[in-house]
Amino acid sequence: MSKINNFRRYNPLIDEWIIVAVNRINRPWQGAKTEKSGSSEKNPDDVTSSITTNPLAPGGVRSSGAKNEDYLSTFVFENDFPSFTEFDGCAGKEENSDLFKQQEVRGVCRVICYHPDSQKTLAQMSLEEIRTVINLWHQQYVELCPKYDWVQIFENRGAVVGCSNMHPHGQLWASNYLPSIPQKKHDSQKKYFEKHGKVMLVDYLDQEITKKERIIMRNEHWTWLVPYWAFWPFETMLLPNRHVARFTDLMEAEKQSLSAILRDLLIKYDNIFQCSFPYMMGWSGAPTGTYLKTDCSFWQLHLSFFPPLLRSATVPKFLAGYEVFAEKQRDISPEVAAATLRELDGVHYSCK
Repeated sequence: MSKINNFRRYNPLIDEWIIVAVNRINRPWQGAKTEKSGSSEKNPDDVTSSITTNPLAPGGVRSSGAKNEDYLSTFVFENDFPSFTEFDGCAGKEENSDLFKQQEVRGVCRVICYHPDSQKTLAQMSLEEIRTVINLWHQQYVELCPKYDWVQIFENRGAVVGCSNMHPHGQLWASNYLPSIPQKKHDSQKKYFEKHGKVMLVDYLDQEITKKERIIMRNEHWTWLVPYWAFWPFETMLLPNRHVARFTDLMEAEKQSLSAILRDLLIKYDNIFQCSFPYMMGWSGAPTGTYLKTDCSFWQLHLSFFPPLLRSATVPKFLAGYEVFAEKQRDISPEVAAATLRELDGVHYSCK
């Protein structure tokens, strides 16, 4: 892999950083089609298991020329178009004035294939197969957390949220710094703990359980709910029922029950509009790397889902207008969204 000129720049106007990853523009695209077929409201995501057209399938050849293993379960490989690398001198010139601030970024980016069958999704996988994915997430955290300050495991599901290949997969980006959103979560949870002497999201879950309005589903170890402050139409959060700072702190029983509730909640998502429901999914927990030497006990592990669909399988919510320039707004209340999800059948629509 050649050296890559990727870096991050600071926006002093809104106190945020942005990654500049110039190589990402060259990544292959197998997402949304350029032509609309028919007028019915069918989900546009279409996948194929053929290795001739799917570079994520077992034995598939990726744009870099690398050939995948003929894997039978999960499969991890280094992203061919990474935003972070470990190459020296790949960031360009660093700047550190009040108006022009640029920093080097280092890390690794990986692709995590969940299953060899391109037609599968997490919602359609067996509990054993989902547990294998969870075990792989755990292995990646164990490997990378000692070295990197932030390890982000996430999934973009569906062309409408920018997924370039519909094969069941997620990604992992690990960086040598704490990104903007995790930094905000770090600061707000620390501030809450200092003020109340309680872990924010543990306290929040306790109160949500009492209110019951936005709880969708619970099992012995996990609770799935619509956050009081949710922005996306069917945005949800999955929380452990006890205090857990990092994914690596989960007990075996918690990982097993995570398999069950994860499949159950994704089935409900698919059943909303009877389609392969698109979403952005990401884990957040206490930072790692240099933060392992500090007290991060005020953190609570959580899994967030940001699905864009609003009215049908083909009508998403767009972040635009006032929401871009002033403040976000949502079109249905979190309570209505929670009730909708709560009342949905637990059997996948494709099995009826």
